[in-house]
Amino acid sequence: MYNILCLNKISPIGTNRFGDGYQFSTEMENPQGILVRSASMHDMNFGDDLLAIARAGAGVNNIPIESCSEKGIVVFNTPGANANAVKELVLCALFLTSRKVVPSIDWAKTLKGQGAEVGKLVEKGKSAFAGPEISGKTLGVVGLGAIGILVANAARSLGMEVYGYDPFLSVDSAWNLSRAVNHARSLDEIFANCDYITLHVPLTPDTKHLINAESIGKMKDGVRILNFARGDLADSASLLEALGSGKVSAYATDFPDDSLLGAENVIAIPHLGASTPESEDNCAMMAVDELKAYLENGTIYNSVNMPAISMDREPGTCRICILHKNVPHTIGMFTSTCGDAGINIENMQSKSRGEYAYTILDVSGTVSPKAVSALENLEANIRVRVIE
Repeated sequence: MYNILCLNKISPIGTNRFGDGYQFSTEMENPQGILVRSASMHDMNFGDDLLAIARAGAGVNNIPIESCSEKGIVVFNTPGANANAVKELVLCALFLTSRKVVPSIDWAKTLKGQGAEVGKLVEKGKSAFAGPEISGKTLGVVGLGAIGILVANAARSLGMEVYGYDPFLSVDSAWNLSRAVNHARSLDEIFANCDYITLHVPLTPDTKHLINAESIGKMKDGVRILNFARGDLADSASLLEALGSGKVSAYATDFPDDSLLGAENVIAIPHLGASTPESEDNCAMMAVDELKAYLENGTIYNSVNMPAISMDREPGTCRICILHKNVPHTIGMFTSTCGDAGINIENMQSKSRGEYAYTILDVSGTVSPKAVSALENLEANIRVRVIE
């Protein structure tokens, strides 16, 4: 029986996939797995039984990744599960930043009580909220992951010229990207050519304040900027200055801070990107499937701290899963230790990611507690698990 702790409310469409052999609750001692959405885990103490954490969403800044890695706890996220929801909100923001819809609605509310004069006042005042159409304009998409690709393709279908920039574009992502999207070879190419710029990159030390006074200075006058990835990708002070001078016409973000709230030409949305029932269901299903695959079979995919690895189970074998440091001679030590214990390795696979690695051994013969202890005592090993 696997115990799963749910730190947030998780869609039952996801948790119903656990089935027999699992019990899950918001109060669970010594869990083997944790499901989480937004709850902060940085002050939590993780028990020795905890094998994996699955975040029902893309961002994992609420999880102490480094300490999890050191303890051999695999951390998963659900990339792409909320991609369509975010894409739709980005498209909404494209229109909102162009046509001044939000301030015009606020202005229309001030006409309440004018009676028969409302129609005349509307016709007289509407010119203050005129804005351009997006068709024929140029959009720069920074980051061509699951969301960026959907945005780029949708913008093309709306008649926009699209430039995409991503130095780490994967082969799978490239297959899904429209051929009509222009390949930008640098951020400067995006800045120089685009009427609209939308950000879809993770927040790292290299991307923090990607939008700043220097980068804004390279952009076209009147550029419109959209940030539905992470708030700190843009420097708010620089943006407010550029908005005041007219260099930037509008800024839409799903991550408002105090300085942006109420600022002219800022559309501050309260982090609604993934707030759809479809997105929550998709994230829950993917997170549960990731946990089950790892707990039951040792399979890792969509992990943010450990290498992806999948191997068909050899019939009649026992599976040994070893999380270890990525150092020389470890495979030799594993095979030698198994040989000394009378364990025959039928199949194996090993992958590394940075300083960590993961090895799966399908073995015949009895895996005794003594053999497990011998593997655990190898200096490079972090966690050894046997799946019968």
